[in-house]
Amino acid sequence: MKRVYVDEKWCLGCHLCEYYCAFANSGKSSMIKALKDRTIHPRIRIEGDNQVSFAVSCRHCTDPLCVKSCIAGALSKKDGVVCIDQNKCVGCHTCVLVCPYGALMPSESGAMQKCELCIENTGGKPACVQGCPNKAIIFEERD
Repeated sequence: MKRVYVDEKWCLGCHLCEYYCAFANSGKSSMIKALKDRTIHPRIRIEGDNQVSFAVSCRHCTDPLCVKSCIAGALSKKDGVVCIDQNKCVGCHTCVLVCPYGALMPSESGAMQKCELCIENTGGKPACVQGCPNKAIIFEERD
């Protein structure tokens, strides 16, 4: 299965992937209308300092602890992608506590959100990969 990987040596820490992610998941047709004068809520985030920057996003684990621990049954795995049904999420943050990668975070509504590889909104390559100016974010299959 293809997954998102980050090559830290090429990450500039520019946060453009966060903006492309927030726009792709906004449901709006214009980036300006979707993001201008708003706090963004991307499903990927950049961490780091002046020396090293890296993107944090869901790894779509083979045996995901978040799915096992979700008390509301909001998390599931479909075709290798860990997905969340925000209508079922009760916002208990149990998934946040068990995720070893820190990939889940609250959305604007308070329900949890995470990277779902843009399967619903771009139909191909994730928006963060398409928007990375330095090609530090890669979408590929690895062993």
